[in-house]
Amino acid sequence: MGEGALGQIQSQIIWNRLLAVVEEQAQILVRTAFSTTVREAGDLSAGVFDTRGRMLAQAVTGTPGHVNAMAASVGFFLEKFPVHSLHPGDVLLTNDPWFGTGHLNDFTVVTPVFLDTKAVALFASTSHIADVGGLGFGPDGRQVFEEGLNIPMSYLFKSGELNQTLLDIIRVNVRDPRSAEGDLYSLAACNEAGASSLVATMREFGMTELDSAGRMIVDNSREAMLEEIRKLPFGSWRNFMTIDGYDEPVDLVCEVTISDSGIDLDFSGTSPVCGHGINVPLTYTQAYASFGVRCVVGNDVPNNAGSLDVVRVTAPEGCILNAPRPAAVSARHVIGQMLPDVVLGCLEEPLDGCVPAEGASCLFGPVFLGGRGMIPGSESKPFVINAFYAGGAGGRPGKDGLDCTAFPSGVRSTPVEITESTAPLIIWRKEYRPDSGGRGEYRGGVGQIMEFAHAKGEAFAVSKMFDRVKHPPRGRAGGEAGQAARVYTSEGAPLRGLGREIIPAGQSMILETAGGGGRGKPENRDKEKKEQDLLSGLVSAAGAPTNSDGDP
Repeated sequence: MGEGALGQIQSQIIWNRLLAVVEEQAQILVRTAFSTTVREAGDLSAGVFDTRGRMLAQAVTGTPGHVNAMAASVGFFLEKFPVHSLHPGDVLLTNDPWFGTGHLNDFTVVTPVFLDTKAVALFASTSHIADVGGLGFGPDGRQVFEEGLNIPMSYLFKSGELNQTLLDIIRVNVRDPRSAEGDLYSLAACNEAGASSLVATMREFGMTELDSAGRMIVDNSREAMLEEIRKLPFGSWRNFMTIDGYDEPVDLVCEVTISDSGIDLDFSGTSPVCGHGINVPLTYTQAYASFGVRCVVGNDVPNNAGSLDVVRVTAPEGCILNAPRPAAVSARHVIGQMLPDVVLGCLEEPLDGCVPAEGASCLFGPVFLGGRGMIPGSESKPFVINAFYAGGAGGRPGKDGLDCTAFPSGVRSTPVEITESTAPLIIWRKEYRPDSGGRGEYRGGVGQIMEFAHAKGEAFAVSKMFDRVKHPPRGRAGGEAGQAARVYTSEGAPLRGLGREIIPAGQSMILETAGGGGRGKPENRDKEKKEQDLLSGLVSAAGAPTNSDGDP
């Protein structure tokens, strides 16, 4: 075996080790986090970067929005804090939506790695902190100033010394200071663990720097992604999607252009900035739009700076997908998580139908609040909890859509036991929503029905971030739309999909999440699949597709 072959083997081993290191980093974040959104739902990201700020490897654990937006944010940190200005023990952080991952609840922490006295890499991690003050997590703000505490890129630790003043400011501005402080230590700890493992790896392989290995990783990934893109027909394709919005519907318009140099996505024609907090900073738009491409093009190619470079995303400044400061952005995921479905619609023709139908897409994320200071007249202990739930995914080429699955975010639903043990709430129902998946040769995934009440019968508030209430997920290739979402009180009073409302004492809130659209004509559905749908209760006899003879 020649030296070249040995070098390739060593490079592959180093690559595999990097993947193991960043996954360990993410798991430490999960296991040490205070917020339920991180430790139970996996709303986080973790990765390793070279000294130029290019992401080399990311953890599998985490969300595309966090990972791909964080890939850009490290470069912003280095513009303010160049590598040569950093020292061992330094830890940087920000939650600035335009330099981080799109809203104030996400804190990004960056830690330089030193081999002896030389900076050789950086680790970054992001997690969603349940509360950052202001109006709280939700879409009701008019400007980012109302949405909570905004921390500019700063030192959390400087040469190992905690920035106590910064931590004091955070503590007095949030509703749950214990969790906020604990999550910041968790972010710093997972980066430190990653740095320690990386240094051990470099010493094991006799490496004095990581940049050369980083160049190999980035260059190989870029070429591998271009090779996959060049297998596709070249040209341009357009798609649009209309969703609920806050006050009025929002149009998301995309043109995808495939060429020898990569894939360009242009969101010209998309609705303008909204007057409430569903606007999206460009980095978050780029994160989820590029993920839409990566789902079906080069999905075996590592996700890093190389593969992301050849998927270029633009949106006109002032549209809802490129909202300038100081637009309100707290619920930016309501719009951003729709983008993969918009992009997949563009790719339906060039990929010869190998894309799924539209799904519920956006997480159904209620924030429950109650007690003294939250509800007029209440003397109970105040509480705030952020939970995540999912609707159905769209029917896939050759397969049904996944039931109650958070695509594209990948975030897990918050367990009933966690919600009931951390807040005075009781969940009376959590069950599949029959017939909610769109009919088709391949059925859309079904949503779920959940019922929430105060354990003591008191009134409570809920800040709702739900879409697909007025505009259900559409089917493809003859498949039917999924059922729209519904939200209402136990007395039958309808509630808005977006915004904070109070659930009166003695009543509960019922949420029915949307089902995914179907793919292919319903009459072509396999008979055994129809029988299994009926047996499982996911489809009722009334909702089952029929053949030409009228039989289910």
